[in-house]
Amino acid sequence: MTETDAPRQANVFAAVKRGARCAFMGAALFLAACQSIVPKGPAPTTPTRPTQPTGPEVVQGLPTDATRHRVALLVPMSGPNAGVGQSIANATTLALMDTRTDKVRITTYDTALGAAAAVNRALADGNRLILGPLLAEDARVIGPIAARANVPVISFSNDASIAGSGVYVLGYNTAQSIDRVVDFAKGKGLSRFGALVPRGTYGERAGNALLRAVEQAGGTVVSMQTFDRTPASITAAVRKLQASSSYDALLIADSGRVALQVAPIVRKNGGVTARLLGTELWNTEGTLAASPVLRGAWFASVSDTLYRQLATKYRARYGASPFRLSSLGYDSVLLTVRIAQDWKPGSPFPAARLRDAGGFSGIDGAFRFNRAGVAERALEVSEVGAGAITVADPAPRGFGE
Repeated sequence: MTETDAPRQANVFAAVKRGARCAFMGAALFLAACQSIVPKGPAPTTPTRPTQPTGPEVVQGLPTDATRHRVALLVPMSGPNAGVGQSIANATTLALMDTRTDKVRITTYDTALGAAAAVNRALADGNRLILGPLLAEDARVIGPIAARANVPVISFSNDASIAGSGVYVLGYNTAQSIDRVVDFAKGKGLSRFGALVPRGTYGERAGNALLRAVEQAGGTVVSMQTFDRTPASITAAVRKLQASSSYDALLIADSGRVALQVAPIVRKNGGVTARLLGTELWNTEGTLAASPVLRGAWFASVSDTLYRQLATKYRARYGASPFRLSSLGYDSVLLTVRIAQDWKPGSPFPAARLRDAGGFSGIDGAFRFNRAGVAERALEVSEVGAGAITVADPAPRGFGE
């Protein structure tokens, strides 16, 4: 367990503009302090902790403090997901520094040592809000325990099924990504959709999302095939797709790395002219633009514009590249700081504020929680070009657009 708060003299970014409508304190926060932009790259290596911390004071145990809000960060700090957890934790530290808040104190608890043990310790320490966990299975354990204490949970998972009963899902939603890219494709005159989806939970959700999105857009799903990520299985699925019907748009509902394997097979087996579509998972693959067969492909995700600036600041401070999910940690702190302006220390977190009509803004753009407790996001559509990823359709600046 580690405790983090922000020193008053921290001055890395401009302070968050209070009271703004849904956009855009995140942009103001970053653009006032940093103009450097870095391209997307390969998946980052596991961040390492600095040997001599230079940021907010980190102490063991909880100090006596009746003037600050106690907020728990529940992420894996050991085990196979420790790199992601550490990256999220580091991003929350940056957010505390950048907002220069003196109202929030964040304590980190390691979920890899046991989700139930972590949440029980956090509640015993008096935390009134939980940021995390990262994994859906941990959220299913933590949610009911936190609910009994009337403490909301803002999870970094992308599994919408865990939302409700005090659990909010901040992670990137596959269904929203597919809906956005299908709507864009339909607007460009494409109406006959095919799909290749991996076997498993993600593939099932992606397939169902495509069916709903295409129906709402007024198109037709002509064929959907599953595969298990082996070359033989991928080839068989593509040939079945070709035999069943023609399509002018094809969703490859998997990571960018898998799309790089699938696309050449598609081009050789009947999909020469089809527009390839991807999901939010493509946003973490930095080598897409090096593949000629993916040129012209579209995928929808959160904007990387402000994230690139966060990544630059992160590398300068921690000496390593952050994981892409680190922005969730940063934005969860922006959300907390905004609500903390009217939240009395020691009192229950005002969960109703999570449904503010104007929503929130952060590194990943505008977002708001719907009735189910799932974050709805303003997504952009990106196009894979020759050596670069470009914006084909910008994200809306807010939810009124």
